[in-house]
Amino acid sequence: MTIISGTTMWLSGNEAIALAAYEAGVTVASGYPGTPSTEILETLSTYDGVYTEWAPNEKVGLEVAIGACLAGARAMATMKHVGVNVAADPLFTSSYVGVRGGLVLVTADDPEMHSSQNEQDNRNYALAAKLPMLEPSDPAEAKAMLLDAFRLSEELDTPVMLRITSRVAHVKGVVPKGERRTPPPCALAKDPAKMVMLPAIARKRRVVVEEHMNRAAAIANETPWNRIETGAGKRGFITGGVSYLYVKETFPDAPVLKLGMTWPLPDDLIRRFAASVEEVVVVEELDPFLERHVKTLGIACQGKNLIPNRGELNTDIVLAALAPERAAKAFAAIDLPSRPPNMCAGCPHRGIFHNLRRLKVFVSGDIGCYTLGALPPLSAMDTCVCMGASVTVAHGMVKALGVGGHDKVVSVVGDSTFIHSGVTGLINTVYNHSAATLIILDNRTTAMTGHQENPVTGRNIKGEPAHQLDIETLCRAVGVRHVYVVNPHDIDAAYKTLKEAIALTEPSVVIAKAPCVLLPEMRRRQIRPYSSNQQNCAGCMACVKLGCPAISWTPFTEGEAERRGYKATQKGLSKIDESMCNDCGQCAAVCKFQAIFHREETK
Repeated sequence: MTIISGTTMWLSGNEAIALAAYEAGVTVASGYPGTPSTEILETLSTYDGVYTEWAPNEKVGLEVAIGACLAGARAMATMKHVGVNVAADPLFTSSYVGVRGGLVLVTADDPEMHSSQNEQDNRNYALAAKLPMLEPSDPAEAKAMLLDAFRLSEELDTPVMLRITSRVAHVKGVVPKGERRTPPPCALAKDPAKMVMLPAIARKRRVVVEEHMNRAAAIANETPWNRIETGAGKRGFITGGVSYLYVKETFPDAPVLKLGMTWPLPDDLIRRFAASVEEVVVVEELDPFLERHVKTLGIACQGKNLIPNRGELNTDIVLAALAPERAAKAFAAIDLPSRPPNMCAGCPHRGIFHNLRRLKVFVSGDIGCYTLGALPPLSAMDTCVCMGASVTVAHGMVKALGVGGHDKVVSVVGDSTFIHSGVTGLINTVYNHSAATLIILDNRTTAMTGHQENPVTGRNIKGEPAHQLDIETLCRAVGVRHVYVVNPHDIDAAYKTLKEAIALTEPSVVIAKAPCVLLPEMRRRQIRPYSSNQQNCAGCMACVKLGCPAISWTPFTEGEAERRGYKATQKGLSKIDESMCNDCGQCAAVCKFQAIFHREETK
């Protein structure tokens, strides 16, 4: 974050939300890292006077925030869009329970799936869970809306959702700086008629939920977050969130109904706006959420018949959809080269996936940077559904295959994901007499989202010492008798252990334990890069098939092999870029021709 003046700052949307939480007097904030939401808690953890934590998963994070708000604190939970799926159980009941201190759930949606396994529109959660939702267009609005969300939460006695998307989360903007509100005093108060959701009580609270939402609907028609911007022309736009900016950039003079409170929606304001224009067009990302509601009011409008219902929008897309004659003149397609993602040079996961490919097993995969093991040249992951599903999907496959199927399927999960939602799957595997092998890729961090701490690392969100969970002991405690720990960089030893574990007819766990090469302590270590002795290279491509970005392949042109003194059948040479090498030794382990050595040992 950058301070521009004494009263303004240059912040991303995530940083602005963290600042707002601090200024709102938030006492407790919990969540699970997930792009594009991660930086909210990371930033908030740098402020004094706020307790922050990484929870094992999003359900736990929301429940912690609920507990804090019921003790009278202002509390916040943060997560990405799919995290709300994990937290849905407490979320739906939280609208019945209500709040004592304000409670806000920040959901960061990811249109275009930049870092997600699916594309979902979490405005639908606000509707289904009967919760108010605010949706900012830029960082300044994100800060202001979060502050207002706490006010609304306490006024309406309900949690409030704040929905951002990837663009709002990561774009920078000028944000006004304010003063921290004194956190409210906390105290326990017994109130079972409000907080114990037995069926008899829940039925009474269900009536209260509708009363809260009726009051919220009245607020929606009056709040400045929903406003009509007058303009010229017969066509008017209904929009909200970042889509509002695309409309304003494309049609700066058109009439616009800007919706910042996207649930409940302002029926009176929508009707008034529709009556002021001849044609209504709804511009929104993903689902026709606003469009459906406008049509239920009996108002004719256009929307997803013109605007795509998948992926991110931008000015070009909006212009091409609504004014194609202008788009053809203004923009030309840019043919950019492909840049597929890859595991880092020296990544410990690479050796495991190399061995799984050699073993020719079906690999039930999971969510993490190791999901890249599905891509060529490793091509060693066959399913990926959601966090923790690798364990249970593999169990289901083994049960479907029946006797003799256990050695055909393995599951792979990272350490953070295993704690998030893999432990219960392993318990199920043991309890229901499966024989599936689970491989836990323990790289000592939550790497995919930027190296956050988790219960395995021995540090909390602030980097302070914390209890370090022992994965091996945990696996034995749930009933796994065969637990192995391997160094994934030791290719041959890891292969033998994997083969032994997979052959067992009862549950087994292999913990591949090696730190992520991007951890600070790994970056500080003395690296002895490997080098290629191309005179010894046989062109077998074994090292190339590891997919390490430090290894390149130069094919021979016709007749070049013989001219350079190689066999006529040799197709080319591999080469190591020493500036990229992280000294893992996996390439040397797979080379059978003594063509790869540490630089000082190269012959």
